[in-house]
Amino acid sequence: MQPIIFVINPNSTQAVTDGFDKALDPLRLANGPEIKSLTLKEGPPGIESQLNVDSVTMPLVALVQELDQANPNRPKAYVIACFSDPGLHAVREATSSPVLGISESAVLTAMTLGQRIGVIAILRNSIPRHGRLFGAMGLSDRVVAEAPLGMSVVELAETEKTREGLKHAGKLLRDQHLCDVIILGCAGMAQHRSWLQKQLGISVVEPTQAATSMALGRVLLQW
Repeated sequence: MQPIIFVINPNSTQAVTDGFDKALDPLRLANGPEIKSLTLKEGPPGIESQLNVDSVTMPLVALVQELDQANPNRPKAYVIACFSDPGLHAVREATSSPVLGISESAVLTAMTLGQRIGVIAILRNSIPRHGRLFGAMGLSDRVVAEAPLGMSVVELAETEKTREGLKHAGKLLRDQHLCDVIILGCAGMAQHRSWLQKQLGISVVEPTQAATSMALGRVLLQW
C-alpha cells in the first residue's frame, strides 16, 4: 500500500494551502509516497497569536485521529504546516505515525546550511512566540535574528507587496546581522523561496518543504 504524507494547514486560508502544495511538487516522486495537503476548516484565517496557536490544538488532534482511522493499514506521516508548530506534541501523543512541525524541521535544516540563522516573520508579535520555540530547542545562539514583514497571513496573497517586504527583511538579516541562511517564518511564503534565494545569494529554507522532505525519509526508512 502506497504511503501517504498529510500536510495540514492549521489556518483556514485555502490560498496558503494551495501555495505550499505547489511548492511541494518537487517532492512528489514517481512511485514515492503520496503527498496530500489539507486545510483545517476550524482554524482562524491566520495563526498570528498564542491564542490562535492554542485554539487549533484539539482540532488538529481530532483531524489526525480521523485520518488514522480512515487509513488504518497505510504507512503515513503528518506535517503541521504552521511556523508556530501548533499542537505538535499533543498530535504526537495522538498517533503512532511520525509528526513533524515545520518550525522545528526548518531550523534543523538551516543548521546544515549555515552558522548564523535568520528568520523572516510575518508580524513583530510573532517574534517572541518563535523565540520560545528556539529557546526550547536550545538553539537561541544559532537563530541570531528575526525581521518582521508587518503583514498578516491573508495579506501574503499580495505578491508584489510580499516580495518587496521579503527582499527588504532578507537584506537586513544578511547585511546587518550577518546571517548566512534565512528561514521563511510562515507557510504562506512558500511560493517565494526560490525567488528570494536568487535575490539574496544565500540559502533560503522554506519550512513546509523542509518538514515534508524529512517526512519522506521517515516514511521510506520506517523511522
